[in-house]
Amino acid sequence: MTVAIVILNWNGKALLEKFLPTVIKYSNNADIYVADNASTDESLSFLNKTYPAIKQIKNKTNGGYAKGYNDALKHINADVFCLLNSDVEVTKDWLTHITSTFKNEKKTAIIQPKILDYNKKDYFEYAGAAGGFIDKYGYPYCRGRIFNTLEKDTAQYNDNAEIFWATGACLFIRKSVFETLNGFDELFFAHMEEIDLCWRAKKLNYSIKYVSKSVVYHVGGATLQNGNPKKTFLNFRNNLFMLTKNLDNNLIPILFTRLVLDGVSAIKFLLELKFNHCFAILKAHFSYYFYLNKILKKRNKNNVNKIKHYQIKSVVFEYFVNKNKKFTSL
Repeated sequence: MTVAIVILNWNGKALLEKFLPTVIKYSNNADIYVADNASTDESLSFLNKTYPAIKQIKNKTNGGYAKGYNDALKHINADVFCLLNSDVEVTKDWLTHITSTFKNEKKTAIIQPKILDYNKKDYFEYAGAAGGFIDKYGYPYCRGRIFNTLEKDTAQYNDNAEIFWATGACLFIRKSVFETLNGFDELFFAHMEEIDLCWRAKKLNYSIKYVSKSVVYHVGGATLQNGNPKKTFLNFRNNLFMLTKNLDNNLIPILFTRLVLDGVSAIKFLLELKFNHCFAILKAHFSYYFYLNKILKKRNKNNVNKIKHYQIKSVVFEYFVNKNKKFTSL
């Protein structure tokens, strides 16, 4: 089984300098690529000088995570793609347990490892923790992370488990499946495009797995920090994109509820004097309406098989009202 590790880079020389050595050290049986999203820093000159053996793919524009990977992966041939953020430290044997799962489970199409916090290594990391899920209204949460509450890793998720979505911070996918799904939806640009991809894979009856024996450490927010209003904009807009494309039933009532909850979030930001984030939610809704016709056309293509996309009705209610802060208490 051939594996191609593809690191998407945008002005990330410092991250490549810091994290590329462990990828090289622990990935002997894989090909490593850096896909550059039209960087303007010294990323490529650093690679040419320090790691000339690393293969480079130069994208003409910065199309974000979605288009960046779509463009780059067209030039790579391997059985499995590993989409790896540039701010991830990998560990010994991180590939072994992933590839063995692919070999033994033919319907498994997408896998993520255990994602721990690089700066607090005994805690799960926000981006994917021990595998992702969404509630009825599209709110993402993880085993090991609900909203901003992160669990300590006490071996409570030391298993191989079926999950709903795998994090884009370190996502393994069979090349054949990526092509069947026509890659990421480039309208998303960045954020939640991996959840949309996984949802579409689920509709084709593919399995998505979390493999705990493969461990990586993720910095998180290295490209776009949580406090950035652009991240707020992308998360709120793309969640509406994802729901509209993929929901099987009750589209209107679920969207209406979600829009009301978004309004509550905007008011909360307003009361906290975070005006930029309040405006970002408003901007996200206008952008959603602008692209609504395009999204509705994609919806017809996605509804292949009807699946239940959620295990709990509202993670918002569970977290803020019932005060359930851990996945196991949901």
